[in-house]
Amino acid sequence: MNENEIIIPCRLSYAHIWEPASINGSEPKYSVCCLIPKSDTSTLQRLDAMIKRTIQTGAEKKWGGKVPKKLKLPLRDGDEEREAPEYAGAMFLNANSTREPAVIDRRAQPVMDQDEVYSGCYANVKLSFFPFNSNGNQGVACGLVAVQKVKDGERLAGGTGTEGFEALDADTEFDYLG
Repeated sequence: MNENEIIIPCRLSYAHIWEPASINGSEPKYSVCCLIPKSDTSTLQRLDAMIKRTIQTGAEKKWGGKVPKKLKLPLRDGDEEREAPEYAGAMFLNANSTREPAVIDRRAQPVMDQDEVYSGCYANVKLSFFPFNSNGNQGVACGLVAVQKVKDGERLAGGTGTEGFEALDADTEFDYLG
C-alpha cells in the first residue's frame, strides 16, 4: 500500500462504484461518500493523521512552502452539513476516481453482482489522499481506490422502487388497455 493510502471501515452513501456519474455537469467519475460514526475515534484519528501528512506534503510540493489559509479538507461533520438521518452522529468524506475501483467481497474475491454493494452497506474502503492546487482552490483531495463489502445494511436512496405494487393474476383485465 502506498504511503498516501489508507483503508477505513465505513457505511457507503451515494455509491457510484459500478458506473461513473456526473455531478453538476462535471466529468463522470466513480465515487462514494464514506460515513464514519463519530464514536469510531480510531478511524477518525487515522484519517486526521493522513490528512495532516498530506497537508505537509502540499506545503512542501504544491503550495510554495506554506499552508494556505482557506484550505479545503475532505473530512466533514454530518451533523453540521447534512440533514439526512444517516449523517447524524457521523463524519463523512467524498472520494472519487476516473478509474474504476476494485470491488471485492469479505474473502477478497471480485464482486460480480452489482446489487451486492450499494448505498447503505458497510465496507472497508481504500482511499488515497493528495494535495491539490486547482482553479484558485487548494486543499486535500480523496481518491477512491477499492471497496471491500463487509456486511449488508439498510439501503439508502429508496430501495428497489417496486414498493406499492401487487402481484397480478394472469387474467387481470385493465379497462384503459382497451
